Amino acid sequence: MSLSDALTGKVAVVAGGSGGIGREACRLFAEAGARVVVGYRSGKERAEAIVAALPGEGHLALPVSIEDSSTINAFRDSTLVALGRADILVNTAGVTSPVAHADLDGLTDELIDQIFVNNWRGVFSTVRAFAPALKASRDGLIVNVSSIAAFTGVGSNIAYCGAKAGLDLMTNSLARALAPDIRVMAVSPGVVDTEFVPGRGQEFKEKAAAATPLKRLTTPTDVAEAILACATHLKFSTGTRIVVDGGRHL
Repeated sequence: MSLSDALTGKVAVVAGGSGGIGREACRLFAEAGARVVVGYRSGKERAEAIVAALPGEGHLALPVSIEDSSTINAFRDSTLVALGRADILVNTAGVTSPVAHADLDGLTDELIDQIFVNNWRGVFSTVRAFAPALKASRDGLIVNVSSIAAFTGVGSNIAYCGAKAGLDLMTNSLARALAPDIRVMAVSPGVVDTEFVPGRGQEFKEKAAAATPLKRLTTPTDVAEAILACATHLKFSTGTRIVVDGGRHL
């Protein structure tokens, strides 16, 4: 079986599918033969444009806010009504905001809550909603997009590091709880060349690339290729993380 038809017959659901990493993951899944659901929080036109550009047929864009479990359940229901199944769930949605780690007052309760809701609770809620469908496929896969901040403690703020560390532990726990019908993996990028973190301009990116052993930033495609590999090649892996950072954590 070639990579172009490795996922034929599968449905891949990407929460955060209109973001930088999510968009690339959607493209690679479609190229591998899957039908793709692009989950978006806002920007319906952008999400629909992504769907229109995907190879193959049967793709769709659906709204979801991972802060609101009722919209997650509606997202799941719409997916299953339209496509009849879900085999792969990718959780790429999340938020952060830069706060210096020494600025304890700058990390407000409101920001902490927002970060944990979006980077932990929302992921769990999405997994909870889709778990029965993934189990029914008997070859289900969940890929959580984490960060090297989870184990380096270096990131946009302390709460983000903590939420991603919690996400890694969630990945481990769910891998045990949902086996053998569902595998659960984490993909952990370093600094990704997107606009995910507000205020990081070209100067920051150049310094980050220079401080990375492989001398460039992680691209969305780098991360998406690791996500795809979890579905196509790493079929006897679960409860572990794939680090995609050019050696930045070293």
